[in-house]
Amino acid sequence: MILEGLVTTLPRADAPKETANIAPMGPIVDDTMSRLILRPFTSSTTYRNLKAHGEGVFHVTDDALLIARAAIGTVRPCADAPVRLAEVVRGVILSGACRYYEFRVRELDDSHERTRITAEVVHRGTQREFFGFNRAKHAVLEAAILATRLHLTGAEPVLAEFERLRVIVDKTGGEAEHTALRELTDHVRSFAAQADGRPGA
Repeated sequence: MILEGLVTTLPRADAPKETANIAPMGPIVDDTMSRLILRPFTSSTTYRNLKAHGEGVFHVTDDALLIARAAIGTVRPCADAPVRLAEVVRGVILSGACRYYEFRVRELDDSHERTRITAEVVHRGTQREFFGFNRAKHAVLEAAILATRLHLTGAEPVLAEFERLRVIVDKTGGEAEHTALRELTDHVRSFAAQADGRPGA
């Protein structure tokens, strides 16, 4: 099964924690959570970091706003998302995550655009209870995933789907979910404007 969460990676083993990359990712996992199969695109920072330094941390969180901001690249480690050094690997743990899984890369196949990385979980921990996902949190999660696929789909179908998701957020979301969907929408509209070459894009 695919479990959605956030992956943090460093560009090199001795890099400061402020340089960590935070990216939404859904690895293939099983019930034991002893192995992760990650599939980042070869154009992604996560791929480049894991290719250069094969260690990272996968996080399970119910913070939909953080997932949304990670998806569009507007969250900065330390400044926007508190982090601490991992305990076993050379990496960083998001302090606000519910659970984390420190991992080491065992196999990396980058012969296709979508890389297949098999990683072994070498340490895990729980930091707080998982609050849970209501319909609005699920809607933001889906919107965040769509926002990472703009290079494949273009903006128009994403914006159309956002209108459907907006109804769910309006009915069941709190301030964080409304903010998340607004920021995701602004990001997609900016992408559309740049693609059209409109002034101010």
